[in-house]
Amino acid sequence: MKIVYTAPTSSKAKLTAILEADPYAHPSFSRNGYKVKDGAALGEDKANVYLYISCNEEFVKMADEKLKDVAAKAPADVTARVVKKIEDEENSAEAGFGAIFG
Repeated sequence: MKIVYTAPTSSKAKLTAILEADPYAHPSFSRNGYKVKDGAALGEDKANVYLYISCNEEFVKMADEKLKDVAAKAPADVTARVVKKIEDEENSAEAGFGAIFG
């Protein structure tokens, strides 16, 4: 499951603190993996940052609880655009490494 949360840029420090807290816990954001992108870099609202997570439903419940005071789930249309842009970036990076090492 791929999920996107959005938070105001002014809350980025709080969001980062939550994401980086207790990296060795099970579950933790660090163990699961995530990406935080500025809205301007994604062609979205530049007043926001976007948190992308690929995870299972149990992790989503934990994430919802930990992020409830800082971030909210993005609307479905925004989620679809952000997921596509991040996956396109990852695919481009993989193709670049293939050209270097292939």
